[in-house]
Amino acid sequence: MFSKNHSGHVVGGTLLVAGTSIGAGMLALPVVTALGGFMPAFFVYFLCWMFMTCTGLLLLEICLKLPPDANLVTMAGTYLGNFGKAFAWVLYLFLFYCLSVAYISGGGSLLGDWLGGGSSWKTCLLFVVFLAPFVYAGARMVDRLNLFLMGGLILSYLAFVVVGLPHVKISSLQTSNWGASMIALPVIFTSFSYQGVIPSLTSYLHRDARKVRIAIIGGTSIAFLIYLLWEFLILGIVPIEGEFGLLNAKELGQTAVAPLKHHVAAGSIASIGQAFAFFAISTSFLGVTLGLMDFLADGLQMPKKGMRRLFLALLTFGPPAAIALINPGIFITALVLAGGIGCALLLGFLPTLLVWIARYGKQGHHGGPIQLAGGRWLLSALFLFVFLELVIEMFLI
Repeated sequence: MFSKNHSGHVVGGTLLVAGTSIGAGMLALPVVTALGGFMPAFFVYFLCWMFMTCTGLLLLEICLKLPPDANLVTMAGTYLGNFGKAFAWVLYLFLFYCLSVAYISGGGSLLGDWLGGGSSWKTCLLFVVFLAPFVYAGARMVDRLNLFLMGGLILSYLAFVVVGLPHVKISSLQTSNWGASMIALPVIFTSFSYQGVIPSLTSYLHRDARKVRIAIIGGTSIAFLIYLLWEFLILGIVPIEGEFGLLNAKELGQTAVAPLKHHVAAGSIASIGQAFAFFAISTSFLGVTLGLMDFLADGLQMPKKGMRRLFLALLTFGPPAAIALINPGIFITALVLAGGIGCALLLGFLPTLLVWIARYGKQGHHGGPIQLAGGRWLLSALFLFVFLELVIEMFLI
């Protein structure tokens, strides 16, 4: 939560958007895009970047029409009534639980590799037991741990880029299957999700629409470039097929760094990749579960004290942990569900629908500056893109 006395700076806002977007989802990107190849993946990344930037600007438009700090549930309730509020509530829970399942599964898989026993319910449980107490202790403890983890995340990513570039084989990047590339849409959706932070960002930048627009466009652009470099490195080092290829990793529900140790002589690359993966999953897990616990406390009107705090923690960690313990290799599947349904509807369809009602509905909050030009034609195109993504999701389930 930003201090109201803090003078908002567009650079800080840009980094907030970028940091919220970049997370553990990127560990699955080369795995789900491998069959399509690098250039088709670039095209899909570009589509999702443009789409998620547009929906962020649409949410900014709604934020400026409502009181400060109004969240997505409040927005849905304002324009769609109780049904819209319930719709947003359910989607929030679905998205946050799917992400939590994915991170527990991915974290358990990494711990299993380090311990030499592979992913299992024991390693998934160990991951939860290690990080959940920090979330239970509150935002201050999470902030302290997250500062350390973010430092490790940045350093390990930079080290991976420097050490990995000499091992890239350009010939491995020449695969091209445009039809297969579209199956990556749900996970790429998840990897560009940041819209939940826009109400706070708008307040942080004192409702200055120009600054917020720059932060949104700049932050998503940073994420886009980092993802492309990551894609270039992994697809250039790890082959698509074979026993330790990316397709095999996808079948096993592994992250993109799992096969690295089988394809480079320098063990340091695999170690750096695993360290980066752990930092990425841990920071994402802390942020998602802390947000989920706060969301449950607010929605249930339950103070985070005493036994009620323990009850909220059980609601936060219990369901996703149970699913991950039953199926430790669910990392990719959970991310597909999160992006294909949760992100597509909550962060894609809902903002577009709210702006349509606000601009053209009889009872909308008319007036105020339009943050995304294009009118009905562009909004219709965004609706169509969500529909396409949902159709792809139906074939993947």
